[in-house]
Amino acid sequence: MRWPVDETHDPARTSWVASANGHGDFPVQNLPYGIFSPTGEDPHAGVAIGDAILDLRACAAAGLLPASTNEACQSDTLNALMALALADRAALRGQLSAMLSDPAMEHAMTPLLHASSACTMHLPARIGDYTDFYVGIHHANNVGRLFRPDNPLLPNYKYVPIGYHGRASSVRVSGEPVVRPRGQRKPPEAEAPLFEPTQRLDYELELGVWIGEGNALGTPIAIGDAGRHIAGVSLFNDWSARDFQAWEYQPLGPFLAKNFHSTVSPWVVTIEALAPFRIAQPPRPEGDPAPLPYLRDADDQAHGALGLTLEVLLLTSAMRAAGAAPVRLSRGPATSMYWTIAQIVTHHASNGCNLNSGDLLGTGTISAPKRDGFGSLLELTTGGRDPVVLPNGEQRGFLEDGDEIILRASADADGFVPIGFGECRAVILPAR
Repeated sequence: MRWPVDETHDPARTSWVASANGHGDFPVQNLPYGIFSPTGEDPHAGVAIGDAILDLRACAAAGLLPASTNEACQSDTLNALMALALADRAALRGQLSAMLSDPAMEHAMTPLLHASSACTMHLPARIGDYTDFYVGIHHANNVGRLFRPDNPLLPNYKYVPIGYHGRASSVRVSGEPVVRPRGQRKPPEAEAPLFEPTQRLDYELELGVWIGEGNALGTPIAIGDAGRHIAGVSLFNDWSARDFQAWEYQPLGPFLAKNFHSTVSPWVVTIEALAPFRIAQPPRPEGDPAPLPYLRDADDQAHGALGLTLEVLLLTSAMRAAGAAPVRLSRGPATSMYWTIAQIVTHHASNGCNLNSGDLLGTGTISAPKRDGFGSLLELTTGGRDPVVLPNGEQRGFLEDGDEIILRASADADGFVPIGFGECRAVILPAR
């Protein structure tokens, strides 16, 4: 389904919140939701606007929001807000946009704003289930060549959106450190595996797709209806221990190599906000099979991709001590996804699996065709054989303790104000 472009996307619309005008991530055209806590307060819902956060709970208490959304906006998670009916979600966005752009509302609403720098961010939702997909075809090819040189892309890849069920309990919000995991690894020269900290810790540049309205068990989601089950999108980093992965992934796939920590950005950019940035899904290469009928929808192919630019930055301990800025490792488009987000939602529920509000789907690593757009160190360094050389002379095959990875994303389209996702970042701590 196609989301409408309306007055909330008007490029001429400005906000009385001065920092929102020209803000790289959170102009009034964005209005992403998150869970925050000002100093001394409990977590509750808010909206990012420039360098501030609008308190949704306070807005509801003041009678400023549509009545049908009041209860959802006073929760300590976004689950209920994500589950709102489409009309209610649109009404809430429209009301927030109107109030934040109306100078007459400044006096009443200024007390409901908090400086972002003085707030703590939390997980956006209570994640009941998390599933990670593998839709980045360039990543799949690159990794396949490393693990299976003679057979990099398995024949099912172009027929079925490949995914696996991850560990929801270890998903953490941006800013929480990652403890280097311990596990089994088997060096090529060893006769038996070792149990020790990973030597090949990696990041994965992904998008996180949040489920809005769920579906009943046994009731599939049609591809043309998938859009109403998607609440929004965040940045997502599915940290990976590549040495554990190489040893354990056959025959059942990822386990300890993935389940120790995943990082999600705190702001959920709504599917409504992304309406101007929906673009055509890139055509499949000649000779590739068409999606099976249950995954095929003309409107989704015409508007199902996202016009986003994704980037990864690295800040090492030495760089931090020297006061240096993070260095960019890669930058590329989100259009390198072989399957659309509607297709992965539809496929997930195609056997009758019930999705619930607040469930999280990872797209899998998104890599561009060329090296400067690769979404993991495994690809950038050819499995560690060709380390990345940093401006200060340091080298990285894989991540070291003290390294910090920062993910960013922006959406751009001619005639519209660009919006961003904020940052998804975490620093690596030594193994315990």
